[in-house]
Amino acid sequence: MLQVLSSAWALLLGMGLLMVGNGLQGTILGVRGEIEGFSTLEMSLVMSAYFMGFLGGSRLAPEMIRRVGHVRVFAALASFISAVMILYPLMTNPIVWVLGRFVIGFCFSGVYVTAESWLNNAASNENRGQALSLYMIFQMTGIISAQGLVVLGDPAGFDTFVIASILVSVSFAPILLSISPTPAFDTTKPMTLRELFKSSPLGCVGMFLLGGVFSAQFGMASVYGARAGLSLVEISTFVAAFYIGALVLQYPLGWMSDRMDRRFLIMLVAGVGACAAVVGMLFGLTFPILLGAAFVIGGMSNPLYSLLIAHANDFLDHEDMAAASGGLLFINGLGAIAGPLITGWLMGDAVFGPPGFFLFIAALLVIMATYALYRTTQRAAIPVDETGTMSPFYPTASPVALEVAQEVAIEAAEAEQETQDIAQDTRL
Repeated sequence: MLQVLSSAWALLLGMGLLMVGNGLQGTILGVRGEIEGFSTLEMSLVMSAYFMGFLGGSRLAPEMIRRVGHVRVFAALASFISAVMILYPLMTNPIVWVLGRFVIGFCFSGVYVTAESWLNNAASNENRGQALSLYMIFQMTGIISAQGLVVLGDPAGFDTFVIASILVSVSFAPILLSISPTPAFDTTKPMTLRELFKSSPLGCVGMFLLGGVFSAQFGMASVYGARAGLSLVEISTFVAAFYIGALVLQYPLGWMSDRMDRRFLIMLVAGVGACAAVVGMLFGLTFPILLGAAFVIGGMSNPLYSLLIAHANDFLDHEDMAAASGGLLFINGLGAIAGPLITGWLMGDAVFGPPGFFLFIAALLVIMATYALYRTTQRAAIPVDETGTMSPFYPTASPVALEVAQEVAIEAAEAEQETQDIAQDTRL
Protein backbone atom coordinates (compact mmCIF):
# COMPACT_ATOMS: atom_id res chain seq x y z
CA MET A 1 0.00 0.00 0.00
CA LEU A 2 2.84 2.40 0.84
CA GLN A 3 4.47 1.61 -2.50
CA VAL A 4 1.24 2.49 -4.31
CA LEU A 5 0.89 5.69 -2.29
CA SER A 6 4.44 6.81 -3.06
CA SER A 7 4.11 6.18 -6.79
CA ALA A 8 0.57 7.46 -7.34
CA TRP A 9 0.13 10.12 -4.63
CA ALA A 10 -0.41 12.92 -7.17
CA LEU A 11 -3.20 11.05 -8.94
CA LEU A 12 -4.82 10.08 -5.65
CA LEU A 13 -4.56 13.62 -4.27
CA GLY A 14 -6.02 15.10 -7.45
CA MET A 15 -8.92 12.65 -7.47
CA GLY A 16 -9.53 13.30 -3.77
CA LEU A 17 -9.83 17.04 -4.43
CA LEU A 18 -12.07 16.36 -7.41
CA MET A 19 -14.39 14.26 -5.25
CA VAL A 20 -14.51 17.04 -2.63
CA GLY A 21 -15.75 19.36 -5.36
CA ASN A 22 -18.27 16.79 -6.59
CA GLY A 23 -19.61 16.04 -3.13
CA LEU A 24 -19.83 19.75 -2.32
CA GLN A 25 -21.81 20.72 -5.41
CA GLY A 26 -24.15 17.76 -5.04
CA THR A 27 -25.13 18.74 -1.49
CA ILE A 28 -25.29 22.50 -1.97
CA LEU A 29 -27.57 22.19 -5.01
CA GLY A 30 -30.26 20.56 -2.90
CA VAL A 31 -30.07 23.40 -0.39
CA ARG A 32 -29.94 26.15 -3.01
CA GLY A 33 -32.87 24.61 -4.90
CA GLU A 34 -35.01 24.96 -1.78
CA ILE A 35 -33.93 28.59 -1.39
CA GLU A 36 -34.79 29.31 -5.03
CA GLY A 37 -38.22 27.74 -4.61
CA PHE A 38 -37.69 24.82 -7.01
CA SER A 39 -40.30 22.10 -6.68
CA THR A 40 -39.39 18.58 -5.64
CA LEU A 41 -40.09 17.40 -9.19
CA GLU A 42 -37.73 20.00 -10.62
CA MET A 43 -34.97 19.01 -8.20
CA SER A 44 -35.49 15.32 -9.01
CA LEU A 45 -34.96 16.12 -12.70
CA VAL A 46 -31.80 18.05 -11.83
CA MET A 47 -30.39 15.19 -9.80
CA SER A 48 -31.41 12.50 -12.31
CA ALA A 49 -29.61 14.37 -15.09
CA TYR A 50 -26.26 13.67 -13.42
CA PHE A 51 -26.76 9.92 -13.76
CA MET A 52 -27.94 10.23 -17.36
CA GLY A 53 -24.73 12.09 -18.16
CA PHE A 54 -22.64 9.64 -16.16
CA LEU A 55 -24.02 6.68 -18.07
CA GLY A 56 -23.39 8.39 -21.39
CA GLY A 57 -19.87 9.39 -20.40
CA SER A 58 -18.94 5.87 -19.40
CA ARG A 59 -19.82 4.75 -22.94
CA LEU A 60 -18.18 7.58 -24.89
CA ALA A 61 -15.08 8.42 -22.82
CA PRO A 62 -12.96 5.46 -24.05
CA GLU A 63 -13.48 6.54 -27.66
CA MET A 64 -12.59 10.13 -26.78
CA ILE A 65 -9.37 8.96 -25.15
CA ARG A 66 -8.46 6.85 -28.17
CA ARG A 67 -8.94 9.88 -30.42
CA VAL A 68 -7.05 12.63 -28.55
CA GLY A 69 -5.30 11.02 -25.57
CA HIS A 70 -5.65 10.93 -21.80
CA VAL A 71 -4.24 14.37 -20.98
CA ARG A 72 -6.45 16.33 -23.36
CA VAL A 73 -9.59 14.46 -22.35
CA PHE A 74 -8.90 14.90 -18.65
CA ALA A 75 -8.08 18.61 -18.94
CA ALA A 76 -11.07 19.38 -21.16
CA LEU A 77 -13.62 17.52 -19.05
CA ALA A 78 -12.31 18.87 -15.76
CA SER A 79 -12.46 22.41 -17.18
CA PHE A 80 -16.11 21.93 -18.09
CA ILE A 81 -16.82 20.70 -14.53
CA SER A 82 -15.24 23.81 -13.04
CA ALA A 83 -17.13 26.11 -15.41
CA VAL A 84 -20.55 24.53 -14.75
CA MET A 85 -20.07 24.86 -10.99
CA ILE A 86 -19.70 28.61 -11.44
CA LEU A 87 -22.70 28.67 -13.77
CA TYR A 88 -25.13 27.25 -11.19
CA PRO A 89 -25.50 30.40 -9.03
CA LEU A 90 -25.35 32.69 -12.07
CA MET A 91 -28.37 31.08 -13.76
CA THR A 92 -30.76 29.71 -11.15
CA ASN A 93 -33.15 28.12 -13.60
CA PRO A 94 -34.23 24.45 -13.41
CA ILE A 95 -33.64 23.84 -17.11
CA VAL A 96 -30.12 25.30 -16.91
CA TRP A 97 -29.40 23.19 -13.84
CA VAL A 98 -30.65 20.02 -15.57
CA LEU A 99 -28.33 20.68 -18.50
CA GLY A 100 -25.47 21.56 -16.16
CA ARG A 101 -25.89 18.39 -14.10
CA PHE A 102 -25.98 16.32 -17.29
CA VAL A 103 -22.70 17.89 -18.42
CA ILE A 104 -21.11 17.40 -15.00
CA GLY A 105 -22.21 13.75 -14.87
CA PHE A 106 -20.80 13.14 -18.34
CA CYS A 107 -17.52 14.87 -17.47
CA PHE A 108 -17.04 13.13 -14.14
CA SER A 109 -17.58 9.76 -15.79
CA GLY A 110 -14.92 10.60 -18.38
CA VAL A 111 -12.54 11.87 -15.70
CA TYR A 112 -12.97 8.63 -13.75
CA VAL A 113 -12.24 6.54 -16.83
CA THR A 114 -9.11 8.58 -17.55
CA ALA A 115 -7.80 8.58 -13.98
CA GLU A 116 -8.51 4.90 -13.42
CA SER A 117 -6.76 3.92 -16.64
CA TRP A 118 -3.76 5.97 -15.52
CA LEU A 119 -3.82 4.24 -12.15
CA ASN A 120 -4.11 0.82 -13.75
CA ASN A 121 -1.17 1.59 -16.02
CA ALA A 122 0.96 2.77 -13.08
CA ALA A 123 0.20 -0.27 -10.93
CA SER A 124 1.89 -3.63 -11.18
CA ASN A 125 0.24 -7.04 -11.08
CA GLU A 126 1.35 -7.38 -7.47
CA ASN A 127 -0.21 -4.16 -6.18
CA ARG A 128 -3.13 -3.53 -8.54
CA GLY A 129 -5.68 -4.61 -5.94
CA GLN A 130 -4.16 -2.37 -3.28
CA ALA A 131 -4.07 0.54 -5.74
CA LEU A 132 -7.77 0.15 -6.51
CA SER A 133 -8.65 -0.05 -2.79
CA LEU A 134 -6.62 3.05 -2.00
CA TYR A 135 -8.23 4.91 -4.90
CA MET A 136 -11.72 4.05 -3.62
CA ILE A 137 -10.79 5.17 -0.10
CA PHE A 138 -9.59 8.54 -1.45
CA GLN A 139 -12.82 8.92 -3.41
CA MET A 140 -15.07 8.23 -0.44
CA THR A 141 -12.94 10.36 1.90
CA GLY A 142 -13.25 13.24 -0.56
CA ILE A 143 -17.05 13.05 -0.59
CA ILE A 144 -17.16 12.90 3.22
CA SER A 145 -14.76 15.84 3.57
CA ALA A 146 -16.90 17.89 1.20
CA GLN A 147 -19.76 17.89 3.69
CA GLY A 148 -17.61 19.82 6.15
CA LEU A 149 -17.12 22.59 3.58
CA VAL A 150 -20.84 23.05 2.96
CA VAL A 151 -21.15 25.28 6.03
CA LEU A 152 -18.27 27.61 5.05
CA GLY A 153 -20.34 29.79 2.75
CA ASP A 154 -23.84 31.14 2.32
CA PRO A 155 -25.79 28.71 0.10
CA ALA A 156 -27.83 31.63 -1.18
CA GLY A 157 -24.68 33.30 -2.52
CA PHE A 158 -21.69 32.37 -4.66
CA ASP A 159 -19.11 31.37 -2.05
CA THR A 160 -19.71 27.61 -1.86
CA PHE A 161 -19.97 27.21 -5.61
CA VAL A 162 -16.72 29.13 -6.07
CA ILE A 163 -15.00 26.89 -3.50
CA ALA A 164 -16.17 23.79 -5.39
CA SER A 165 -14.93 25.23 -8.69
CA ILE A 166 -11.55 26.12 -7.17
CA LEU A 167 -11.11 22.64 -5.73
CA VAL A 168 -11.81 21.07 -9.12
CA SER A 169 -9.43 23.47 -10.86
CA VAL A 170 -6.66 22.84 -8.31
CA SER A 171 -7.12 19.07 -8.69
CA PHE A 172 -5.80 19.25 -12.27
CA ALA A 173 -2.33 20.39 -11.25
CA PRO A 174 -0.92 17.39 -9.37
CA ILE A 175 -2.31 14.99 -11.97
CA LEU A 176 -1.35 16.77 -15.18
CA LEU A 177 2.10 17.83 -13.97
CA SER A 178 3.19 14.44 -12.68
CA ILE A 179 1.73 11.80 -15.01
CA SER A 180 2.77 11.17 -18.59
CA PRO A 181 0.23 10.05 -21.20
CA THR A 182 -0.53 6.35 -21.33
CA PRO A 183 -1.31 4.31 -24.44
CA ALA A 184 -4.90 4.21 -25.62
CA PHE A 185 -6.81 1.28 -24.26
CA ASP A 186 -9.62 -0.98 -25.41
CA THR A 187 -12.51 -1.66 -23.09
CA THR A 188 -14.26 -5.00 -23.18
CA LYS A 189 -17.52 -5.26 -25.09
CA PRO A 190 -20.30 -5.95 -22.56
CA MET A 191 -22.29 -9.18 -22.55
CA THR A 192 -25.83 -8.96 -23.85
CA LEU A 193 -28.35 -8.30 -21.10
CA ARG A 194 -30.11 -11.58 -21.93
CA GLU A 195 -26.91 -13.57 -21.39
CA LEU A 196 -26.12 -11.64 -18.24
CA PHE A 197 -29.57 -12.18 -16.73
CA LYS A 198 -29.41 -15.88 -17.55
CA SER A 199 -26.07 -16.17 -15.75
CA SER A 200 -27.10 -14.17 -12.67
CA PRO A 201 -30.71 -13.02 -12.29
CA LEU A 202 -30.03 -11.74 -8.76
CA GLY A 203 -26.99 -9.78 -9.92
CA CYS A 204 -29.04 -8.02 -12.61
CA VAL A 205 -32.16 -7.32 -10.55
CA GLY A 206 -30.08 -6.30 -7.54
CA MET A 207 -27.91 -3.90 -9.52
CA PHE A 208 -30.96 -2.18 -11.05
CA LEU A 209 -32.59 -1.73 -7.65
CA LEU A 210 -29.32 -0.62 -6.10
CA GLY A 211 -28.91 2.05 -8.78
CA GLY A 212 -32.12 3.64 -7.50
CA VAL A 213 -31.01 3.38 -3.87
CA PHE A 214 -27.60 4.93 -4.48
CA SER A 215 -28.87 7.75 -6.69
CA ALA A 216 -31.46 8.62 -4.04
CA GLN A 217 -28.67 8.90 -1.47
CA PHE A 218 -26.23 10.78 -3.68
CA GLY A 219 -28.77 12.99 -5.40
CA MET A 220 -31.72 13.51 -3.09
CA ALA A 221 -30.37 13.36 0.50
CA SER A 222 -29.69 17.09 0.61
CA VAL A 223 -33.08 17.78 -1.00
CA TYR A 224 -34.68 15.71 1.77
CA GLY A 225 -32.77 17.66 4.42
CA ALA A 226 -33.85 21.00 2.97
CA ARG A 227 -37.50 19.87 2.68
CA ALA A 228 -37.45 18.49 6.23
CA GLY A 229 -36.27 21.82 7.63
CA LEU A 230 -32.80 20.73 8.73
CA SER A 231 -30.15 23.38 9.28
CA LEU A 232 -27.17 23.61 6.94
CA VAL A 233 -24.91 21.89 9.48
CA GLU A 234 -27.47 19.13 10.01
CA ILE A 235 -27.86 18.57 6.25
CA SER A 236 -24.09 18.25 5.73
CA THR A 237 -23.80 15.86 8.69
CA PHE A 238 -26.77 13.82 7.44
CA VAL A 239 -25.29 13.44 3.95
CA ALA A 240 -21.85 12.56 5.36
CA ALA A 241 -23.36 9.81 7.52
CA PHE A 242 -24.27 7.77 4.42
CA TYR A 243 -20.68 7.74 3.18
CA ILE A 244 -19.09 7.22 6.59
CA GLY A 245 -21.25 4.11 6.95
CA ALA A 246 -20.13 2.93 3.51
CA LEU A 247 -16.47 3.46 4.36
CA VAL A 248 -16.67 1.75 7.76
CA LEU A 249 -18.76 -1.30 6.83
CA GLN A 250 -17.41 -2.10 3.34
CA TYR A 251 -14.60 -4.36 4.52
CA PRO A 252 -16.41 -6.24 7.34
CA LEU A 253 -19.18 -7.16 4.91
CA GLY A 254 -16.57 -8.11 2.33
CA TRP A 255 -14.98 -10.45 4.88
CA MET A 256 -18.37 -12.03 5.54
CA SER A 257 -19.11 -12.44 1.84
CA ASP A 258 -16.12 -14.72 1.37
CA ARG A 259 -17.34 -17.03 4.13
CA MET A 260 -21.05 -17.63 3.49
CA ASP A 261 -23.66 -18.00 0.75
CA ARG A 262 -23.72 -14.54 -0.82
CA ARG A 263 -27.44 -14.74 -1.54
CA PHE A 264 -28.20 -14.98 2.19
CA LEU A 265 -25.81 -12.12 2.90
CA ILE A 266 -27.46 -9.98 0.20
CA MET A 267 -30.84 -10.76 1.76
CA LEU A 268 -29.53 -9.92 5.25
CA VAL A 269 -27.78 -6.69 4.24
CA ALA A 270 -30.74 -5.45 2.18
CA GLY A 271 -33.12 -6.33 5.03
CA VAL A 272 -31.09 -4.41 7.61
CA GLY A 273 -30.88 -1.42 5.26
CA ALA A 274 -34.64 -1.52 4.72
CA CYS A 275 -35.28 -1.58 8.48
CA ALA A 276 -33.02 1.44 8.92
CA ALA A 277 -34.94 3.26 6.19
CA VAL A 278 -38.24 2.52 7.94
CA VAL A 279 -36.78 3.89 11.18
CA GLY A 280 -35.69 7.04 9.34
CA MET A 281 -39.16 7.41 7.84
CA LEU A 282 -40.97 7.03 11.18
CA PHE A 283 -38.56 8.80 13.53
CA GLY A 284 -36.68 11.17 11.20
CA LEU A 285 -37.68 14.20 13.25
CA THR A 286 -35.22 13.09 15.94
CA PHE A 287 -31.85 14.07 14.50
CA PRO A 288 -29.63 11.44 16.24
CA ILE A 289 -31.97 8.69 14.98
CA LEU A 290 -31.87 10.26 11.51
CA LEU A 291 -28.06 10.11 11.54
CA GLY A 292 -28.08 6.50 12.70
CA ALA A 293 -30.51 5.53 9.95
CA ALA A 294 -28.34 7.24 7.31
CA PHE A 295 -25.19 5.52 8.64
CA VAL A 296 -26.79 2.07 8.48
CA ILE A 297 -28.40 2.64 5.07
CA GLY A 298 -25.10 3.82 3.58
CA GLY A 299 -23.19 1.04 5.31
CA MET A 300 -25.53 -1.61 3.95
CA SER A 301 -26.34 -0.32 0.46
CA ASN A 302 -22.89 0.71 -0.79
CA PRO A 303 -21.19 -2.65 -0.06
CA LEU A 304 -24.08 -4.33 -1.85
CA TYR A 305 -22.56 -3.02 -5.08
CA SER A 306 -19.40 -5.08 -4.62
CA LEU A 307 -21.38 -7.98 -3.18
CA LEU A 308 -23.73 -8.24 -6.17
CA ILE A 309 -20.84 -8.16 -8.64
CA ALA A 310 -18.99 -10.84 -6.66
CA HIS A 311 -22.15 -12.96 -6.63
CA ALA A 312 -22.54 -12.60 -10.41
CA ASN A 313 -18.89 -13.57 -10.88
CA ASP A 314 -19.51 -16.81 -9.00
CA PHE A 315 -21.61 -18.01 -11.94
CA LEU A 316 -19.34 -16.73 -14.72
CA ASP A 317 -16.25 -18.12 -16.39
CA HIS A 318 -13.13 -16.03 -15.78
CA GLU A 319 -12.98 -14.85 -19.37
CA ASP A 320 -16.57 -13.49 -19.13
CA MET A 321 -16.15 -11.44 -15.93
CA ALA A 322 -14.82 -8.27 -17.54
CA ALA A 323 -17.57 -8.31 -20.17
CA ALA A 324 -20.22 -8.84 -17.49
CA SER A 325 -19.00 -5.84 -15.49
CA GLY A 326 -19.93 -3.48 -18.33
CA GLY A 327 -23.45 -4.91 -18.50
CA LEU A 328 -23.91 -4.68 -14.73
CA LEU A 329 -22.72 -1.07 -14.77
CA PHE A 330 -25.25 -0.25 -17.50
CA ILE A 331 -28.10 -1.87 -15.55
CA ASN A 332 -27.08 0.02 -12.42
CA GLY A 333 -27.03 3.25 -14.43
CA LEU A 334 -30.59 2.73 -15.65
CA GLY A 335 -31.76 2.32 -12.06
CA ALA A 336 -29.78 5.40 -11.02
CA ILE A 337 -31.52 7.56 -13.63
CA ALA A 338 -34.96 6.49 -12.40
CA GLY A 339 -34.11 6.81 -8.70
CA PRO A 340 -34.28 10.60 -8.20
CA LEU A 341 -37.35 10.89 -10.42
CA ILE A 342 -39.38 8.42 -8.35
CA THR A 343 -37.99 9.76 -5.08
CA GLY A 344 -38.93 13.31 -6.08
CA TRP A 345 -42.48 12.21 -6.87
CA LEU A 346 -42.82 10.41 -3.53
CA MET A 347 -41.44 13.45 -1.68
CA GLY A 348 -44.04 15.75 -3.23
CA ASP A 349 -46.47 17.45 -0.87
CA ALA A 350 -49.38 15.70 -2.56
CA VAL A 351 -47.89 12.24 -1.92
CA PHE A 352 -45.77 11.46 1.18
CA GLY A 353 -43.67 14.59 1.62
CA PRO A 354 -40.05 14.29 2.90
CA PRO A 355 -40.59 10.76 4.40
CA GLY A 356 -41.03 9.56 0.81
CA PHE A 357 -37.22 9.66 0.56
CA PHE A 358 -36.88 6.82 3.08
CA LEU A 359 -39.97 5.02 1.79
CA PHE A 360 -38.40 4.69 -1.66
CA ILE A 361 -35.14 3.30 -0.27
CA ALA A 362 -36.98 0.89 2.03
CA ALA A 363 -39.19 -0.39 -0.80
CA LEU A 364 -36.24 -1.12 -3.12
CA LEU A 365 -34.25 -2.89 -0.41
CA VAL A 366 -37.27 -4.99 0.63
CA ILE A 367 -37.74 -6.07 -3.00
CA MET A 368 -34.05 -6.95 -3.23
CA ALA A 369 -34.11 -8.97 -0.01
CA THR A 370 -37.26 -10.81 -1.10
CA TYR A 371 -35.82 -11.62 -4.52
CA ALA A 372 -32.57 -12.84 -2.95
CA LEU A 373 -34.60 -15.18 -0.74
CA TYR A 374 -36.50 -16.41 -3.80
CA ARG A 375 -33.27 -17.09 -5.69
CA THR A 376 -32.05 -19.37 -2.90
CA THR A 377 -34.92 -21.71 -3.83
CA GLN A 378 -34.07 -21.73 -7.55
CA ARG A 379 -30.44 -22.78 -7.65
CA ALA A 380 -28.10 -24.66 -5.38
CA ALA A 381 -25.49 -22.62 -3.58
CA ILE A 382 -21.88 -22.73 -4.77
CA PRO A 383 -19.59 -24.09 -2.04
CA VAL A 384 -17.88 -21.22 -0.22
CA ASP A 385 -14.40 -22.52 -1.01
CA GLU A 386 -15.22 -22.34 -4.74
CA THR A 387 -16.38 -18.72 -4.80
CA GLY A 388 -14.15 -15.81 -5.76
CA THR A 389 -12.92 -13.03 -3.50
CA MET A 390 -15.06 -9.90 -3.27
CA SER A 391 -13.23 -6.79 -4.50
CA PRO A 392 -14.41 -3.69 -2.61
CA PHE A 393 -15.40 -0.66 -4.69
CA TYR A 394 -18.18 1.91 -4.75
CA PRO A 395 -20.97 2.85 -7.18
CA THR A 396 -18.89 5.82 -8.40
CA ALA A 397 -16.58 3.38 -10.22
CA SER A 398 -16.20 3.56 -14.00
CA PRO A 399 -15.96 0.56 -16.37
CA VAL A 400 -12.16 0.73 -16.06
CA ALA A 401 -12.25 0.24 -12.28
CA LEU A 402 -14.71 -2.62 -12.64
CA GLU A 403 -12.53 -4.37 -15.22
CA VAL A 404 -9.45 -3.90 -13.04
CA ALA A 405 -11.36 -5.35 -10.09
CA GLN A 406 -12.37 -8.31 -12.22
CA GLU A 407 -8.76 -8.85 -13.27
CA VAL A 408 -7.68 -8.78 -9.62
CA ALA A 409 -10.41 -11.27 -8.72
CA ILE A 410 -9.35 -13.60 -11.55
CA GLU A 411 -5.69 -13.42 -10.55
CA ALA A 412 -6.59 -14.12 -6.92
CA ALA A 413 -8.72 -17.11 -7.93
CA GLU A 414 -5.97 -18.49 -10.16
CA ALA A 415 -3.36 -18.05 -7.42
CA GLU A 416 -5.61 -19.79 -4.90
CA GLN A 417 -6.25 -22.66 -7.32
CA GLU A 418 -2.52 -23.01 -7.95
CA THR A 419 -1.89 -23.17 -4.20
CA GLN A 420 -4.54 -25.85 -3.80
CA ASP A 421 -3.07 -27.89 -6.68
CA ILE A 422 0.42 -27.69 -5.14
CA ALA A 423 -0.94 -28.77 -1.76
CA GLN A 424 -2.78 -31.71 -3.35
CA ASP A 425 0.33 -32.79 -5.28
CA THR A 426 2.32 -32.62 -2.05
CA ARG A 427 -0.15 -34.87 -0.25
CA LEU A 428 0.00 -37.36 -3.13
